[in-house]
Amino acid sequence: AAPAGAVAFGVKHTEGVSVDVLFRGRAEPEAVSGAGARWPLDEGTVLRFSMSRASSEVNDNKVTVSFYAEGGKPINQAGVFLTGVGISLDVDADRDGVVEKNSPNKASWAWGPEGHGAILLVSCDKEFP
Repeated sequence: AAPAGAVAFGVKHTEGVSVDVLFRGRAEPEAVSGAGARWPLDEGTVLRFSMSRASSEVNDNKVTVSFYAEGGKPINQAGVFLTGVGISLDVDADRDGVVEKNSPNKASWAWGPEGHGAILLVSCDKEFP
């Protein structure tokens, strides 16, 4: 997706985003010299984005990739807006019909009619080959 003539790229991102630069599955190399961190634009380069928390509003985080020509001349930029979605699997740990986020019975399990803790039923059959 890089523009013609691009030989290097740089990445900027908002505070809520972390970006890993991977070259053919290896860890991030040393930054290319020049203003800001730049990396050579090689086939197999992967940018991996992640967010450590849910967004407070839609599109509140951004990653911008700048492309550079030989000699460090800027060519173009590409950006993506990100929205982090928080997902939580919650349970009726008291078995009283109410799902509570902070039930003290989530950390343990007890058998019987007065018991507590999640009951998980898993379907392991092959309904669709």
